[in-house]
Amino acid sequence: MIVLILIFILSFVLGRYSVPPGQLLEVLATRVLPLEQRWSDTVETVIFQVRLPRILAAIMIGAALSTAGAAYQGMFKNPLVSPDILGASAGAGFGAALGIYFSFSMIGIQIMAFIGGLAAVALTYGISLRIRHDPMLALVLSGIMIGSLFTAAISGIKYIADPYDKLPAITFWLMGSLASINPQDIYMVVVPIMAGMILLFLLRWRLNVMAMGEEEAQVLGLNTRRLKAVVILCCTLMTAASVSVSGLIGWVGLVIPHLARMIVGPNYQVLLPASILLGGGYLLLVDDLARLLASMEIPLGILTALIGVPFFLYLLLNSKWGWK
Repeated sequence: MIVLILIFILSFVLGRYSVPPGQLLEVLATRVLPLEQRWSDTVETVIFQVRLPRILAAIMIGAALSTAGAAYQGMFKNPLVSPDILGASAGAGFGAALGIYFSFSMIGIQIMAFIGGLAAVALTYGISLRIRHDPMLALVLSGIMIGSLFTAAISGIKYIADPYDKLPAITFWLMGSLASINPQDIYMVVVPIMAGMILLFLLRWRLNVMAMGEEEAQVLGLNTRRLKAVVILCCTLMTAASVSVSGLIGWVGLVIPHLARMIVGPNYQVLLPASILLGGGYLLLVDDLARLLASMEIPLGILTALIGVPFFLYLLLNSKWGWK
């Protein structure tokens, strides 16, 4: 939490338009104290209209993806599971690509992405229910198939899109970025992300039981089918809402739960809060790097892969693997 607070404050100061820390504290204090204004209106605009929405979006999206990854890894008893395992990211990407192709407004594109993510997971879950043997394997395989289907559909849209206008927009959106975040985007995603996160937190002890295995959970009295449906719904809401405003950002939901598990252990009573704090701080730090490393902003999906892959390889090579 301390690290997250430090990155939060640092993110306001860093950027092309520099804001001294003392002036930042004064501007923030004016929201609760009647202080005399000794700065330009531009400073307030940069802080409250540009950087604050972007910082809040990075924290919420990072926390949502890492929480969804932690929940899925426990439910599937598989450390290689990530939030897009059931096709939510591919479905959201298809919805956004479709919205860009038909020249929808930014809000329309975000709504299409959100609907696409929900539709993809609904298809995955509906198909898995018709497969009687090994429900978990059926769910994973259905997710892989639906994800591949929507990925192929995205490629089809890119193939027929205008190469001078629509194709670059679709390609850049799929790389992931928070450059165009505004306060309205925060209002749009805060409800589904917070709803999913709070509900998963309330179910944290049941996730501990599910991590022991589905048969053991049933013996202990859990309705595993209903619990899986609730967990999938929460994770899908968070993932689809995140992707709808940020584009595709990989590796956060795979790497951060492992890091949290290394620090606090596998108990979901503390693993979920740790994943929320680490995920929010991590994506906020990566977003700061995306803004500052080059003259042009680097897409988040590129940076999260460049950072996440070596870190995950380090975990593979140096950790004693076991799903306890």
